[in-house]
Amino acid sequence: MTNESSAGSFLKSSTLLAPVFVPSVIVAVLLVIGTMSNPELAGDAFSATLAWITRTFGWFYMLAVALFLMFIVGVAVSKWGNTRLGPDHGEPQYSFPAWFAMLFSAGYGIALLFFGVAEPVLHYASPPVGAAQTVDAAKQAMQIAFFHWGFHIWAIYGLTGLVLAYFAFRHGLPLSMRSALYPLIGERIHGPLGHTVDVFAILGTLFGIATTLGLSVAQINAGMNYLWPSVPVGTTVQVITIAVITGLTVISVAAGLDKGVKRLSILNMALAALLMLFVFLVGPSIFILEAFLQNTGSYLSNIVERTFNLQAYSRSDWIGNWTLFIFGWTIAWAPFVGLFIAKISRGRTIREFVIGVMFVPTIFTFLWFSIFGDTALHLIMVEGYTTLIDEVQADTAIALFKLFELLPLSSIVSFITVILIITFFVTSSDSGSLVIDSLASGGAARTPVWQRVFWACLQGAVASALLVAGGLSALQTMSIASALPFAVILLIAALGMWRALSIESHREVSLQAHMQGGRHAGPGGWKARLAELIEFPSRVEVERFISTRALEAMQSVGRELRDKGWPAEVCFDEANQRAYIEIVRGDDIDFIYEIRLRGYSKPSFAYPEMARDVDGDDQYFRAEVFLRNGGLGYDMFGFSAQEIIDDILSQFAKYLHFLHISPGVLPWKMSMHDEMISPPEGVPLVGDEAHAPQKS
Repeated sequence: MTNESSAGSFLKSSTLLAPVFVPSVIVAVLLVIGTMSNPELAGDAFSATLAWITRTFGWFYMLAVALFLMFIVGVAVSKWGNTRLGPDHGEPQYSFPAWFAMLFSAGYGIALLFFGVAEPVLHYASPPVGAAQTVDAAKQAMQIAFFHWGFHIWAIYGLTGLVLAYFAFRHGLPLSMRSALYPLIGERIHGPLGHTVDVFAILGTLFGIATTLGLSVAQINAGMNYLWPSVPVGTTVQVITIAVITGLTVISVAAGLDKGVKRLSILNMALAALLMLFVFLVGPSIFILEAFLQNTGSYLSNIVERTFNLQAYSRSDWIGNWTLFIFGWTIAWAPFVGLFIAKISRGRTIREFVIGVMFVPTIFTFLWFSIFGDTALHLIMVEGYTTLIDEVQADTAIALFKLFELLPLSSIVSFITVILIITFFVTSSDSGSLVIDSLASGGAARTPVWQRVFWACLQGAVASALLVAGGLSALQTMSIASALPFAVILLIAALGMWRALSIESHREVSLQAHMQGGRHAGPGGWKARLAELIEFPSRVEVERFISTRALEAMQSVGRELRDKGWPAEVCFDEANQRAYIEIVRGDDIDFIYEIRLRGYSKPSFAYPEMARDVDGDDQYFRAEVFLRNGGLGYDMFGFSAQEIIDDILSQFAKYLHFLHISPGVLPWKMSMHDEMISPPEGVPLVGDEAHAPQKS
């Protein structure tokens, strides 16, 4: 009895979505088993795959990233830039410094530590075009580094996060990649198509994080060897390091978002800023400032040419080993970083989001490369430390520590750097576990701790397997390969968001008129109405309302529409606690009126004597109205059946009017059994709109 009871409680505590969880785990586990069973064969397969993808789809990666950048900037500067990611009256959940620290730590803090010195030095020693170790090679090296880690990277992250935040917080859809396709495939996001999208997102995240963990442990190993020469550099030490730090990740995961990731992210930013300031002060400060301005100008003036440069006339492995790897790695990371950024960006406008996510991190990145990269180049070109080139070429992971060796307080600074890499490692793995768990749970806001712990452990296992199989080459291959299907998904998501924003623009005028009126006092008068406004219903109360009164009202309207010849269908989705009435119009936009359960944290004025919980207050629930193009933001809980029917008819009238003003569409025409039918009796085409119910 005890075992059965424990198993039952375990299953009840799970929020996993089996059609997403099972395929993701099977693919990941098979990869780990296959790689560990024959590392040499796996390494050869990874190398062949990398060469084929680079040769065949390199053009597609570059074009896709260019489109991502143009789309996100275009949306930000358009009239849609004022659209808030959440209710119109919402406020950002986190302060700007905390928000920036979290998105930056999750984004690519580890990458800057790994490539900040190594990439400029390697490009200077072996540029893609021109003579090596010249002034032109130095300029080219910094321009390439700026290009690889500038606007394009954050456009990929920003587009993913923007799409997810928009559909989740503006339209009440699950915080999951499938939601981005809602304007294109509608309710099918809850079926096999949606499951497939989330599976690709999970696998891309797993392999993207595995790449990051592989790079970071290589650098940690190099740092430990530098500080303590008795520690060897090798795969065994790196796998042990992954295991130890995965254990630290489990502790952070159990602490939660605010106590774990937020605090570690702020610590990361403080340590990173301290390192930057130290190198700037002891390094060639004036040269760094001059180079920062010159390189920024060169980057901006050459951004279009570099965006579309694929070295078509000078075939080499450089484009695959550098540009395509970095862009593919970023696209593979996009579900993770994008969903995490979306999770912490509720309440910001689209314009604030784009500026915060793209421009601020990019400026910080340019400063980082100018301080570390240009300091290294200055030591080589001016002070004659050419041995730094050979040391970096021999082991990329040790580049940062070899730079510190030429600066004061090298041992102390190197130790701080190792600590920073570890905290970045833990933050990335922790954030990745939260995101993958959310995807595998269908966008659930709260999931059991054991699920997040499971994903943290699986990330460590995948990273270890890839390191054993082929080191950096295997990591590169999995990043670029997993990015290919997700790049297609992102392009479709951008199209879906453009369509949703276009439809939202049409509904604004109608919504403003709809919200001007107020609900007349029903039984009990204005006192009963006031009581409803200041009470905060429980989940059970709202679920009961939706499944009974709201559903019965929709069924009444559905029967009448069907009697008039309209193909109306009424459904109740018990899993998501929503009732909806739907009219399918062939090639035209369908009419959907939905009342959906939505939870919110109780505001501070609700129960001022209650202690507030930083990880999430107790929730109250609303029965909110959603149409085909998203949520309208008002609550129907407590309304009578007649008032619900009036609201359905009012929105149906607006729908017919929308078709009327849309080019080429007549509002009363519908092809059905090759006959022309009239609109339902009593439903006006334009005007005669019932006043909107207002509750908050």
